[in-house]
Amino acid sequence: MKRIAVVCNYRLNASRIGGMDRFFVAYDRKCKAYGFDVKWFFSGGKRFSFYKDLDIEICRKTSVENCFLSFQRKEKTEFDFIITHFVELCTPFFKKVKKIGQPYVISVDHNPRPLNGFPLKKKLKNKLKGKLYSCYIDKFIGVSNYTKTQILNDYGKNLSSKTEVIYNGIAFGEYALRQQANHGQFIVASHLRSSKGIQDLVNAISILDAELKQLLEIDIFGEGPMEAELKALVKEKNLEEQIRFCGSSPELPKLFQKYSYLLQPTYMECFSLSILESLAANVPVITTPVGGNLEIIEDGTNGFIFEAGNTGQLSAIIKEILQHQRTIAGPVNHLIENKYYLEKMVNDHLYLLKL
Repeated sequence: MKRIAVVCNYRLNASRIGGMDRFFVAYDRKCKAYGFDVKWFFSGGKRFSFYKDLDIEICRKTSVENCFLSFQRKEKTEFDFIITHFVELCTPFFKKVKKIGQPYVISVDHNPRPLNGFPLKKKLKNKLKGKLYSCYIDKFIGVSNYTKTQILNDYGKNLSSKTEVIYNGIAFGEYALRQQANHGQFIVASHLRSSKGIQDLVNAISILDAELKQLLEIDIFGEGPMEAELKALVKEKNLEEQIRFCGSSPELPKLFQKYSYLLQPTYMECFSLSILESLAANVPVITTPVGGNLEIIEDGTNGFIFEAGNTGQLSAIIKEILQHQRTIAGPVNHLIENKYYLEKMVNDHLYLLKL
């Protein structure tokens, strides 16, 4: 029996079962069907019933990388494959794992880059790390063409022969389809940090005319370090009737259908699972052209695009929607069913195991 270790800088959260949770469980099931033994390492949170069939280590006292290395030293376990998700690429960690049994190492890059790129010092450091440690990674995986390009820019064009794209996919059958216009009801599904641009959304709503404000409702699902600051900003702008903070919810697949649009004013993205989830529920998306967003959102077809940080543009789009001057008429869910579905994502990752 071949053994796989999956090392994820990812916290388990029973209140938010998202696309990656569904991927992890589906991937584990499919690997076992092919005779693999899979050991999972997560950076935090708590095991809950959704993960009941997975062999899991929760790493609470140290980084998930150090936790994995400690496990190997203690258990003297050798793995045929080591796969990382959300872990920084090209670090000494990969050199250390290669010394134990010579596993095949796959690193999946989900990590977004800053809107204006890294500063020069960081760029030089990444180039050096690429020279020192990229040889210990057998396969680099970007979750979008944008991400693949950034891997090569960061760590060296010479990595192109061992860098591939595997798009994220979701279990579209889990999502109830929006059947009605639900005019004026918007959803945000996001981690609450500054790079997600939700502060721009609040400011964009604040400059709408009073009569238009009365026509809209925005529900924000998610948690994060900026939550208190965002709530204070909403209060300062007198928008508490328009904007509600709903926390995290495992029921999002059923809730998306209540809304007319997903609002995602992000500054940083690789390939957004929230966008895929929204489209799967037949809910178009208002977002920025960062990361891999333009690989799935076509302006005027399945969503609307505005410049990141441009609150005036965002406000104008919302205004025109509320005034029925701008709309997405056709269904937007078919792209997910045909191209960005969970089974395809799982099978594409299984192919890396040389099946």
